Amino acid sequence: MEEFVVEALLSGDGGAQIQGAIELSKLNSKQRHRLADRGVIPPLISMLRSQDAGAIEASLFALLALAFGSERNKIQIVKGGAIPAMVNLPRGSQPLVELTVTAMLILSSCGANKLAIASSGAIETLIAIISGEIPANPPRIAISPQTKLDAVSTLLNLSTSRRIAPLIVASGGVPSLLDLIVASSSPRSPEATEKAMAALENVVASSSHAIHEVAGHDGAIRALVEAVEEGSPECREHAVAILLAMVRSCRDKHREAVLREGAVPGLLELSVDGTWRAKEMAQHLLPLLRDCSDYGARAKHEKKQKKHELVEQLMEEIDAEGASLRLVEEMVAKLKLDR
Repeated sequence: MEEFVVEALLSGDGGAQIQGAIELSKLNSKQRHRLADRGVIPPLISMLRSQDAGAIEASLFALLALAFGSERNKIQIVKGGAIPAMVNLPRGSQPLVELTVTAMLILSSCGANKLAIASSGAIETLIAIISGEIPANPPRIAISPQTKLDAVSTLLNLSTSRRIAPLIVASGGVPSLLDLIVASSSPRSPEATEKAMAALENVVASSSHAIHEVAGHDGAIRALVEAVEEGSPECREHAVAILLAMVRSCRDKHREAVLREGAVPGLLELSVDGTWRAKEMAQHLLPLLRDCSDYGARAKHEKKQKKHELVEQLMEEIDAEGASLRLVEEMVAKLKLDR
């Protein structure tokens, strides 16, 4: 069967190539790895440029089979130009859209592929899918929750590179991720929300412009505070990291916005029972939310009031009948210590 697959794919005949790609998908992993060394990847990528939906679908399945479990094959597929071909695939078929996003997800899991994928126009395609605005013919095709999740997961894979984060921002990724987070603040799609939050944390950590977009997005801070209060442990961790980055970037500007959404109770709880990283970040964020000027004035007033009360107590002890010299000395010493 291996010989048939190689001959069919290298033949250049459309029908034979489709059959060869179908048979390749049925082979076991060892057989598939051997085939990758026999030149089957280039003709499979060429099939992606076909006008035949059947050829494209068979090619995507075969490329997925080759990529699964092999970093080497993933790199060869991307180096062979698969991503630009996938980005330019016709989008009138829901199965083709789903297979394309799945392929991008598998290929983006390899660190060596991330920059090549990001620079091939894939980010714009992923954002369009996340936003439900993917251009298609016919104009509307349904984007399944799993496909949207795969698109968010792919964007998360790419966002781990600090060189790619600015590209995600420039491509409109922040509003799309925020829209998903805000819309999913109810527990309808916790996994998609968690991955969107993780991707947003990565982007915010690398871009001050991303922080500005988060701060200006309607409902974003409220959704982040709700995630701190009610999200999964991982989601709470990502949410507090984003809030901390915002407040650190411009405390005077963002502190009040976070406080208005009632963040403190959730942060206090998180500082006690969150993951170790969430605890640490909550403990850093809480002091930043405190109004230091008000706090200083209040502390000074409280100290003065306490001193006044101590003086009154001392005078009462001195006036009291039978007050001992030792007691008076102790009260005076205490007063000195509180100066």
